[in-house]
Amino acid sequence: MLISSLVPRSCFKTSRSRLALLLLLAIFVIGISGCGLFDTHKKVQVPPLLTPLADASTNQLMGEVNRLAAINSVHGKVDILFEDTSFADQGVADKYRQADGTITVQRPGNIYLIIQVPFIATDIAQMTSDGKSFRVAVLQGEERYKRFVKGTNNAVYEKLDMDGADTDPGKKKKKMTGVETVNALSNLRPQHLTEAFMISPIQPPRDTGMIYSKSEFFQEEADTRPQAKKNSRVVRGYLLLVELSAPTAGESRLLRRFWFDRVGGIRLARIQTFNERAELITDVAYLDDKAFGANALKLPSRIDITRPHDHYRLSITYQSPESVDIDREFRPEAFVLENRWKLPEVDLDARRAQPTPINQ
Repeated sequence: MLISSLVPRSCFKTSRSRLALLLLLAIFVIGISGCGLFDTHKKVQVPPLLTPLADASTNQLMGEVNRLAAINSVHGKVDILFEDTSFADQGVADKYRQADGTITVQRPGNIYLIIQVPFIATDIAQMTSDGKSFRVAVLQGEERYKRFVKGTNNAVYEKLDMDGADTDPGKKKKKMTGVETVNALSNLRPQHLTEAFMISPIQPPRDTGMIYSKSEFFQEEADTRPQAKKNSRVVRGYLLLVELSAPTAGESRLLRRFWFDRVGGIRLARIQTFNERAELITDVAYLDDKAFGANALKLPSRIDITRPHDHYRLSITYQSPESVDIDREFRPEAFVLENRWKLPEVDLDARRAQPTPINQ
């Protein structure tokens, strides 16, 4: 009685209110937990991870690169699809019609490519490179489009003019004409194909001082399996092998990045090449391995070449991999292209050396 007389009744009311509030809060938390607010059992569709995933050591990955780099020459019939990505930043790309071709590549840097109109075997263009210089003969279209282009492999040139062709990305274009295809191909450099078809081998790091590092990577991409549903997606696992230059003043430079598809085995799927400013120069994808030649050598039957700074993408597919000649020896003169058509010549080195006129 003494304590109750000393404590005001309002304090008892406050304590009971707080207790009731705590009980209500506890009941609320238990209730919402039971209703599944914090439950993680809700099912959502996610791209499945393709399995099984193979593994390989750095030396094994280097060995797979060198297996493909051991090929000395390739000669065969191909389908060629060219895409001009000059306006890719505006969401526009020009995909040119498919052409037939015959390609011959041989180490160290030789190539002879003949591009023809499908079915009628009429040459659209011919181009060669001996590893140091290149020549391109444009043979179709109006007279003003025909030309014989010469240049140096390691030089950088401006893109040749389309001679009045419409390049407005905002204007809806009809199907690409033969003239536009010819002009696009006249800006193609044959040595870019040589680098993609004749992979440079990996030399022993102890001899070169280069550094190689392996890592894994997972990428969501379109499901290209034969049984895949339309627009389905999957997660594919890769092993990445990066090639770094020998350290200079404590720094190394990224030279190449190799992508190995590891689903069900190890397969070289992609090579990215970088320049001294770490810019992506060439991105080559190797697709759809098939048996090539008399020895049924397993090689990619389709090679996609992307040159982001040259604004084009090229897809080359072998028509009959089993009939392709592998490691046949070609004489050096087989890769010399002469202007036997007497076309107007465009010497890119001479044109670049000309002084630029000063506007008054």
